[in-house]
Amino acid sequence: MVLDGLRFLAAAAVVAYHLAGRQTSAWGPDQVERLGDVPRWTSYGSLGPELFFVISGFVVLLTAWGRPTVRLVASRLARLYPAYWAGVLLTGGLLLVLWPDGKDVTPAQVLVNLTMVQSALGVPHVDGVYWTLWAELRFYLLIGLLSLVGLTRRRVLAVALVWPWLAQLALHSGLTGLATALVADYASLFAAGMALYVLHRDGHRLDAWLVVAANTVLAVLLVVPSRAAVLARTTGYEPSQLLLGVGVVVCVALVACAVLTPLARARATWCVTLGALTYPVYLVHDYWGLYVVHLTAPHVPTAVALTLAVGAALALAWLVHRCVELPCGPRVRRWSEQALARVRGVLLDRVNRGPRLVRGLDELRVPG
Repeated sequence: MVLDGLRFLAAAAVVAYHLAGRQTSAWGPDQVERLGDVPRWTSYGSLGPELFFVISGFVVLLTAWGRPTVRLVASRLARLYPAYWAGVLLTGGLLLVLWPDGKDVTPAQVLVNLTMVQSALGVPHVDGVYWTLWAELRFYLLIGLLSLVGLTRRRVLAVALVWPWLAQLALHSGLTGLATALVADYASLFAAGMALYVLHRDGHRLDAWLVVAANTVLAVLLVVPSRAAVLARTTGYEPSQLLLGVGVVVCVALVACAVLTPLARARATWCVTLGALTYPVYLVHDYWGLYVVHLTAPHVPTAVALTLAVGAALALAWLVHRCVELPCGPRVRRWSEQALARVRGVLLDRVNRGPRLVRGLDELRVPG
């Protein structure tokens, strides 16, 4: 599936930004001389998460449509958590044992990060890339709530149109808790992906395209100024806001081409393979890649150090996929389905007991 290739492209862009874009001590004091103008261009790889979010808007809705909520939630938990736990432990172990100079972390911080909700608890990320997973988790919750109500074309388009603007209203009204729950900064990208799924499912109609366009415009307005400020701080270069805006539009356009053109029917084994490695690569590339740069950069040319860092990240990602995701994913899904089914059973039992409880109270007589 072409979307798998796009997911890997997004991860590769992030890898390029993290290893050859940001200013980091891993390269040593001569980073500027070694990398030259490379960071000026790899910095645009920081838009990889935006592409991820559009893809997620499409794929999660595809997964949710016509599927029981319990199975949806269980499948998402099984998709996210096993590799994430491995990534947190691998990166935490690296920073605690092998490379404490890479980042100051504590064992307690690593343990809290295993929940994936460390941001809500006020605990810093072990690896900064985890911020995107917190956004994904909140989006999954919103889709889960929508699936409880029932997914229809009209409801999905209404939510995709109203939700991002409601999130912005909450943010600018000082309702930060609500804005956080509604993923205010990135709701427009998820919503654009949702509208693209409606187009994929029901055909080209103007209302869905208008939802895509409105969310793309909002995403450009939100992402460009904030990302420009971040890149100026992390790379030392002032990025082109025009190119950043074009990059956001391209993120939406790439997904549209992948799902609304004949490319949607293309089948390529190599895309599936790359797609399987995308999530583990994203989880482990940052500090493990920089650790390899730290070890090799003083002794080999820059291109060789980068190649070794990327190769190490790919190898570690393959191990996580083969040794963790494949065996543990189905088990986590089964366990989650069983646990959620039990919770649902308890809740339904409480609801069903409600009328009997009310009748029992009605039968009570106050002594005269």
